[in-house]
Amino acid sequence: MRRNSIGVMVDSFRVNLKDGIKKAREVGADGIQIYAVSGPMDPDNLNKAQRRELLDYIKSNGLVVSALCGDLGGHGFAIKEDNYFKIEKSKKIMELAKDLETDVVTTHIGVVPSDKKHPRYEILQEACRQLGSFGDSLGAYFAIETGPEKALTLKGFLDSLEVKGVRVNYDPANLVMVTDDDPVEGVYILKDYIVHTHAKDGIMVSKTDPEIIYNYFAEGGIEDVRLEDYFLEKPLGQGSVNFNAYVKALQDIGYSGFLTIEREVGSNPEKDIKEAMDFLKNALK
Repeated sequence: MRRNSIGVMVDSFRVNLKDGIKKAREVGADGIQIYAVSGPMDPDNLNKAQRRELLDYIKSNGLVVSALCGDLGGHGFAIKEDNYFKIEKSKKIMELAKDLETDVVTTHIGVVPSDKKHPRYEILQEACRQLGSFGDSLGAYFAIETGPEKALTLKGFLDSLEVKGVRVNYDPANLVMVTDDDPVEGVYILKDYIVHTHAKDGIMVSKTDPEIIYNYFAEGGIEDVRLEDYFLEKPLGQGSVNFNAYVKALQDIGYSGFLTIEREVGSNPEKDIKEAMDFLKNALK
């Protein structure tokens, strides 16, 4: 069976892009995921020549781009008045992805309500249908990251869209940390939609409404909320994700794409990423 490729979220190194690319090569990654929403990676700041130069640099380090992260922050696509700008920006990020020879742009869209009659449900549907149709025209995927809602709720939402261009970036840690969902069972539930995954681990400390957690990030912090009271990100193998069962589930559904290491906490990300790389290689044997 073909081994899944191992990627690194290059921004997790917390250095500039070119240095992060070098570090990804040094830890033995096959590819990288890059945030592409602002600064030098904002698609408005990269002309065609600069895109080719960046791609050449990535390839010269023996790497490919597994995906771009197009998370524009705030409440995702839950606020209708914000969506024209966010949809147009997301289209530009998808075009940039194709120029960097990847088909995947990942993002959070906001919390999908379990009640399909909730007003937000239709707002999210309309935004995702537009982006899915655009993705279909490019041969690209707009991949919703798991976490704010349970896998069954997300599947029902995806089934309702009737476009191929909206898929899933599967993050098992988000499911255990925020929704208390089973990340192994979720793979089977979302098997028709997974196009990229994050390799991340964590634990739930205490259960709360995922809306509270999502609003914390969307609003740049809430004074009376301490995230560590609710969940903690952990090094791979030290959290609640059963990686042996998780990897087997991915293999069972025929997923042959990237497991991309994302490390959002810790004082020594390079060490953590190297250890995560070793852990994943063993899990994939």
